[in-house]
Amino acid sequence: MLKSFVEVEPENPFNFYALALEFIEFDQDSASFLFKKLLEEFPDYLPTYFHAAAFFTDLGELEFSKKIYEKGIQLSESQKDEKALKELKNSFQNFLFENDLY
Repeated sequence: MLKSFVEVEPENPFNFYALALEFIEFDQDSASFLFKKLLEEFPDYLPTYFHAAAFFTDLGELEFSKKIYEKGIQLSESQKDEKALKELKNSFQNFLFENDLY
């Protein structure tokens, strides 16, 4: 059903986001493609950043994940989204600590 939403409303980032979340567990190539598409084509869609950073961390793409966290933090500051900012900063600190990137 989500695939049909993407086809009907390709301008709506939520449809790609929801589909990427569905693919995380069983089709990492598709999830990767969709997260990268969201980051490139819908860079202001803030929900992408938290899940994309965690996803690429799990794949071992630490430098890419770091950039995603940093961009998401900047975006949440510019959008004045305090909840997203707090979540991203906390996750980023855990990411840095767990991966010895301080």
